[in-house]
Amino acid sequence: MTRFLALTAALPLLLAGCGIAQAERAVPIPAATRDVPATAGLQKAVLAGGCFWGMEAVFQQVKGVRDVSAGYAGGTPQSANYQAVSSETTRHAEAISITYDPRIVSYATLLRVYFSIAHDPTQLNRQGPDSGTSYRSAIFPQTPDQRAVAVAYIAQLRQSHAFAKPIVTRLEAGRFYPAESYHQDFFRRNPTHPYIVRWDKPKVAGFRAAFPQLATR
Repeated sequence: MTRFLALTAALPLLLAGCGIAQAERAVPIPAATRDVPATAGLQKAVLAGGCFWGMEAVFQQVKGVRDVSAGYAGGTPQSANYQAVSSETTRHAEAISITYDPRIVSYATLLRVYFSIAHDPTQLNRQGPDSGTSYRSAIFPQTPDQRAVAVAYIAQLRQSHAFAKPIVTRLEAGRFYPAESYHQDFFRRNPTHPYIVRWDKPKVAGFRAAFPQLATR
């Protein structure tokens, strides 16, 4: 719920520049040296990194991504709902499920976008104005290959000193549960929502500026 509380003070400023946002700066990081082998079929990735509205919006811009769903991961099916997750007692993280074509975009490439611009992997149990364990940085590998690639890439990024602060991203297990329908495709359906204008439009603009070769038209 902190995302909604954070809007009150910022609302006049946001409305003054409604729909206009400067690009957030992507962190320049190296491509991964290890990747998941491509297959003929679609694959899924589950990532958590703060409010799922912005995470969903960024990955909807990536070539080869066929679908992105907002939801919850890390807790039980009984507590996989927004009201419960917002209590910060469920072990769930706000997360997204990405269905992608590995012949067009690889898992390691998705991780590069994730670490560089989709969220800040150095923020512990928070992102921007939102705080709590449900906003943690976490990867939920769907296969052993994904887990191995994620572990190797985090080690590679730490060794490269690309970030001024330590990476706190966790690797976790847990099923993904889709969020309520009003959370799905939120960025596209609500382009002038104050939270979207303040926090998510700069992130999407930052992705498109940093990774033009990966961005959809």
